[in-house]
Amino acid sequence: MFVIPPTTTDDDFALGFAPLSLEQVYHRAAIAANGAVVVMSGTVRSQTQGRPVRYLEYQAYTPMALEVFRAIATQIRHQWPDTNRVVIHHRTGRLQIGEISVLVAVGCPHRREAFAACEYAIDTLKHNAPIWKKEHFADGSTTWVSIAACEALNHYP
Repeated sequence: MFVIPPTTTDDDFALGFAPLSLEQVYHRAAIAANGAVVVMSGTVRSQTQGRPVRYLEYQAYTPMALEVFRAIATQIRHQWPDTNRVVIHHRTGRLQIGEISVLVAVGCPHRREAFAACEYAIDTLKHNAPIWKKEHFADGSTTWVSIAACEALNHYP
């Protein structure tokens, strides 16, 4: 797994083939100053728009994706200045149904900010990070999906 060195904020960003640990990501975001840690876990589902999925493949332009993760954390601190920790880990490679593909955790003194910041992080990641997935369907067909091609959400400043 390629890990970007943490900033002085102790944020944590990673992108790679190794399975993701929900417990590890939670603990990286959990510090004594937090009253809330919100974690979003994205998993590989068994169907897309009613079509059975066998597995997914993720590819990424790692250096740029990690810079996007860092930019997300910077923007979170601008919008929610009391944020203590931002943790973003994403998988690449082949993932089976039920495996975790992405984990985002945000630690803040209060839950409202933690929920909002975590939602902002995953939505922005999906729009901006150079990460692509290839869906492999039960009928043998495949399709590439750019995560950045998701529907635009305009509810963040």
